[in-house]
Amino acid sequence: MARLPVIVGFGGINSAGRTSSHQAYRRIVLELLPASIQQDVLLDLATITNAAEYKNGLWHTDSGEALDASALIDSIGESLLARTLIRRIHPSLFDVDQVVVHKTSTLSAGHDSEKLSFTIKTRSLPNNRPTNWQVTEVSDTLSEVVVDGNLETFIKDTRALSVKSAGQLPTGFEPSKLYQSRNHPRGLQMTVYGASDAIRSSGIDWETIRSHVAPDQMAVYAANSIGQMDDLGFGGMLKSALMGKRTTSKHLPLGYAQMPADFVNAYILGSVGNIGTAIGACATYFFNLEKAVDGIKSGKFRVAMVGGSDAPITPEIIEGFRTMGALAEDTALLALDQLENQAEPDHRRSCRPFAQNCGFTIGESSQWTLLMDDELAIELGAQIFGAVPAVFSYADGHKKSISAPGIGNYLTMSKAMAYLQNIIGNDGLTQRTFIQAHGTSTPQNRVTESHVLSKAAASFGATAMPVTAMKAFLGHSQGTAGGDQLHLSLGVWKDGILPGITTSQELADDVYQEGLSFQLKHQMYGKEYFDAALLNSKGFGGNNATAVLLSPQQVMTMLSKRYSQAQMDSYQEKNLQVAAEAESYNQAMIRGESLPIYKFGFNVLGGEELEITDKHISLPGYDLSVDLELENEFADLK
Repeated sequence: MARLPVIVGFGGINSAGRTSSHQAYRRIVLELLPASIQQDVLLDLATITNAAEYKNGLWHTDSGEALDASALIDSIGESLLARTLIRRIHPSLFDVDQVVVHKTSTLSAGHDSEKLSFTIKTRSLPNNRPTNWQVTEVSDTLSEVVVDGNLETFIKDTRALSVKSAGQLPTGFEPSKLYQSRNHPRGLQMTVYGASDAIRSSGIDWETIRSHVAPDQMAVYAANSIGQMDDLGFGGMLKSALMGKRTTSKHLPLGYAQMPADFVNAYILGSVGNIGTAIGACATYFFNLEKAVDGIKSGKFRVAMVGGSDAPITPEIIEGFRTMGALAEDTALLALDQLENQAEPDHRRSCRPFAQNCGFTIGESSQWTLLMDDELAIELGAQIFGAVPAVFSYADGHKKSISAPGIGNYLTMSKAMAYLQNIIGNDGLTQRTFIQAHGTSTPQNRVTESHVLSKAAASFGATAMPVTAMKAFLGHSQGTAGGDQLHLSLGVWKDGILPGITTSQELADDVYQEGLSFQLKHQMYGKEYFDAALLNSKGFGGNNATAVLLSPQQVMTMLSKRYSQAQMDSYQEKNLQVAAEAESYNQAMIRGESLPIYKFGFNVLGGEELEITDKHISLPGYDLSVDLELENEFADLK
């Protein structure tokens, strides 16, 4: 009997805001929500963007005003919304109009001078001096250099990027100030915030979970797809010497792509359980999710944290994608909209999945999913937001261009549909399942992915499977994009609204539509309309994955067949307290009263503190031991 991996907590941060309690999802469908929920979303944005501070029952703004919640929203509500979703890159990251570059130049003496000369600080002289330099000491600190011939130089300059939009985290959000960040790269700062948010969103204290699970029955699978490429990670290591700066001891180790998983183990959970990092471009999150799902189903472990944290909005990464022709440049967006007398396009609409488009929009995000096996969730009274019974991942086979799409996604989507059909039947698959598309907003993706989805849907008899794409609002957060898709899909069962691809006004003529219904506007379906969702990733290099997501209602229907009425009644009773704790955390976050978990140097163990026998290993701080009485799986080969 396979254990069912259920989602008991989720959290993080992306351009729509905080993920837990469906806050980011609700930012996207805000106008369809009741006023009280809208107010909570906006107050949360006010807090995380440091636009207001809650003190003594009132909200205090930078200007010194003390307002109640309603007055605050009336005053700054629109400006809060403007700080979110895809938009022009804010100077808090870097100035897109003044990006520093260096130009190679050759200097020579002027017409009235026989040789080129200049004065320089002696300590700045190169160790390996060119042979055509004559150096004379002028003072204790200065030297004069006379050059016999030409001087090869780099001259500092600036230029404007042709790509100016991104799915940047809400403007004003500064994760480094929420804990002792110690010069961590941005992606790891986001990791600390996002993973803490996911753990606390569950409503169950981590120590309670740990007391029910042996140390080796936990797992953390997380990564990003590019590594930490800002100046505090790999980016600083690669640039420092060329910029005349010093490489630090943190540039290399903190740049690794597995660091999000390492940080969660070392500074948040204190886990000694299974760990892994699977990297597969856009499919990275789902690759790690697959490892967790398979481990829980098999009983290898009972609780798992899956995550990703990508911060790729840097001039270098943007330029790398731009030269591939992958990003939506301002000039191309203006041409799409036939705007000739306008300096800049509507950056809010730079990402237009399945419409006439010209490239994807880069984004940043940190997303974390807490999974348990169904038995542990029932025992603890955990919130069940949904379940992931399977993830399918396949490669493209032989190809010409490594970046071109291939056939692997046909396998992942078709197998996911076949698997889901076995759980909820053909009617459930074709009539009560929506598709969360990869939807990058490139001309190639709109054709190839729509063909994959259409071919699979039609093969199973679907006539109008709803299709949406969250990148329209969030941008493409690279390896973490699957987490964005997963967590924003959960909101559909909370508020009943399927977000539409509202940045796309109409489908492009070359989009395949048989068996599908592309949602170009937000639509109210109801909280229990959908039984499931299919989350798709069609990744660079041939990394394809499709995850099967079951609704919380479908999960509870299934679990009622596995557990007795008495067990379910006990679960429901415990769940009331858990849900109340989760909502208490949500309200504390809205008021800015909860900080991320960051346990630096906390309960560090050494080998001498372990109790080791031939039967078990006991660790201080864990109620259960690691069992060493292991089964021989190959007993038949003795």
